[in-house]
Amino acid sequence: MANLITDKDEEGRRLKALAEYRILGTEPESCYDDITQIAARTCHVPISLMTLVDKDRQWFKSKVGFQKNETRRDWSFCTHAIKENNPLVVNDACLDKRFINNPLVTGDPKIRFYAGFPLKNNDGNKLGTLCVIDRKPGSLDSEQCSIMELLAKQIVSFLELRKRSLNLLDALSHLHHQEGILSVCSYCREVRNKDGDWQHIEKYLSNVSDIKFSHGVCDSCMERHFPDVVEAWSKNEYMPT
Repeated sequence: MANLITDKDEEGRRLKALAEYRILGTEPESCYDDITQIAARTCHVPISLMTLVDKDRQWFKSKVGFQKNETRRDWSFCTHAIKENNPLVVNDACLDKRFINNPLVTGDPKIRFYAGFPLKNNDGNKLGTLCVIDRKPGSLDSEQCSIMELLAKQIVSFLELRKRSLNLLDALSHLHHQEGILSVCSYCREVRNKDGDWQHIEKYLSNVSDIKFSHGVCDSCMERHFPDVVEAWSKNEYMPT
């Protein structure tokens, strides 16, 4: 009984964490679509999916070679994958008693090979998977597994950036209602606080909210300031064309 309660609590935390990203039902985005394309090409399979496991369904934020937007959770290979500490690799679903009668095996897309890499956030919640699928038995070598694990981590990084951006918008909206229109310098983009002092936007928001910041480099700045890196990426055989 104690184990059942623990599993229920963990699932509740996982679903709460998933909801915080506010991503279920959103439109396709190139940052995720690029990753599923890379995954399919890396593993030489016709189907690649970024799945998010909701309460009663698995929903596909990005998909290659598959038309449906979601399937039932009780049919989902990914439900099994998020319970594992390691990637779930099914070499031949027709030889696996867990999946031999699964409607996704007996019917479209007729899954035989599946490899699911959990999308695990910093709090240990497994939100879904990056998975690759084939209609014939298959396997992955160590290099393919390593690349898939890196791609799964990159997806989680994008999700974390999304959550931070949403939190920032929420904080700005709150500040707007509390203080009216923010005064922002047109040149340096610093913000004037209620005492009349000018501060960088990050310092200002840190003082008036509990927002924490991490830093990256956007695509435009990468092209402008780091052209050599962009050129190197473009030559990588795993990058989409």
